[in-house]
Amino acid sequence: MRVLVLGLGNILLRDEGVGVRVIEALAERYVMPAEVEIVDGGTSGMDLLDTIAGCDHLLICDAVRADAPPASVIKLTNAQVPALFRNRFSPHQLGVADVLATLMLTGETPTSLTLIGVTPIDLELGLDLSPAVAVAAERAVAWLAAELRALGCVLESRSPALAATV
Repeated sequence: MRVLVLGLGNILLRDEGVGVRVIEALAERYVMPAEVEIVDGGTSGMDLLDTIAGCDHLLICDAVRADAPPASVIKLTNAQVPALFRNRFSPHQLGVADVLATLMLTGETPTSLTLIGVTPIDLELGLDLSPAVAVAAERAVAWLAAELRALGCVLESRSPALAATV
């Protein structure tokens, strides 16, 4: 089994970078088993094709536009994910939509696809997440950890104090 956890977003635009910040926190808190790879996809598009190709389970974290209040955490699965990326919120999402479409054509689509999305508040220039989205990012870390455990992955905490926060 190969599991890829992909964080997407532009960290220069505050909440737009939430996906990257979430996977950074996940990697900081847990030692990942050999079958799990965590990748900072940033604003990459088709460059991710080889990275994603052939993985069994793809978990994506990104800022998303959804019918939910700002700083909400949402979960989409399988066919819902490419549909979200076709209605792009950010330029990199179009690239991800192209990657997923290409993988379908080549028969290398992941068996399961899960998106943990956070609705942004502030997309202005800046490196820090807005306070409410920073709180939502903590929930997103917990949701990703739960998804990994549901796939049978054993997550080892790097620190008992850090694990207690999620």
